[in-house]
Amino acid sequence: MVEGPSGLKAIALPGERPRFEASRRRLIWPNGAVAYAFSAEDPESLRGPQFEAAWADEFCAWAKPAETLAMLRMGLRLGDRPRLVVTTTPKPLPALRNLISEPGLARTDGGTKENRANLAPAFLESLTALYGGTRLAAQELDGLIVEDLDACLWRAEDLARCRGAPPSRFDRVVVAVDPPATARGDACGIVVCGRRDGRGYVLADRTVKGASPDGWAGQAVQAALDFDADAIVAESNQGGDMVRSTLATRAPPCPVKLVHASKGKRTRAEPVAALYEQGRVVHCGSFAALEEELMALGSDHLSHSPDRADALVWALSELMLGRGKAPKLRVL
Repeated sequence: MVEGPSGLKAIALPGERPRFEASRRRLIWPNGAVAYAFSAEDPESLRGPQFEAAWADEFCAWAKPAETLAMLRMGLRLGDRPRLVVTTTPKPLPALRNLISEPGLARTDGGTKENRANLAPAFLESLTALYGGTRLAAQELDGLIVEDLDACLWRAEDLARCRGAPPSRFDRVVVAVDPPATARGDACGIVVCGRRDGRGYVLADRTVKGASPDGWAGQAVQAALDFDADAIVAESNQGGDMVRSTLATRAPPCPVKLVHASKGKRTRAEPVAALYEQGRVVHCGSFAALEEELMALGSDHLSHSPDRADALVWALSELMLGRGKAPKLRVL
């Protein structure tokens, strides 16, 4: 708001640029006007100060938006016509709906495309390719209020319409493995997926529960043999090189690629869920247990580790979102 590329200091004319005193959290303009910065995390700090105008940014990200805005309004009591401007990425919050319905409110909507001239050339194209047609794009790129975006990533209707038959051949097939944390604890997620012409296909769920390391490694290698896989993708957080060596004892017919989970499950899954919303994933069979885990991923409605769902996310990320998405060289 103050020092960024579109902050108050940057957009002011050269002779009217304010000076920011960070220690006192205030801006001072050459004409003597003063603005103070407050944090929405500390609404009590708004008790006492008074203003002629206020700018409330990212309103929907505030911990207590309605209460904090009410406190700010108590200080808007100077001048002939105190003004308040609120800017935010819209979310389906009661506080935002109540604000929009207020008499006298002037509403302006703007999408990211309107700011194209100030963005990197490939920014919008890459985000549209990943998220176009999804609820996330409607909220973050188009500025629309989208219901239930923060609920489950997969909806029953999205999964119901993704049934279909596999193509006769694939550009690439991978077997994804989500190893259990203990020798005979959680299930070992094993999911087979393929890619053809920009679409992902879920071919099999070979998940096993209560198997020894040699047992789940054998299942993963057998899946790679059955589907002529190009690679076995295995999460390395649980065991690292042990996972690779365990699979190696079963003589896999393809390379083993280790992937590391540096983000939370929900964050990793969001781009894959967007592929489903775009209609770019096909389930070639009935996968009730897998789909149950997908619909519960990122929520509190699952009583066990989502091993099947994790494996599917790794597989489709490798095929549709990773470096293995397309060959660099084709032989004709």
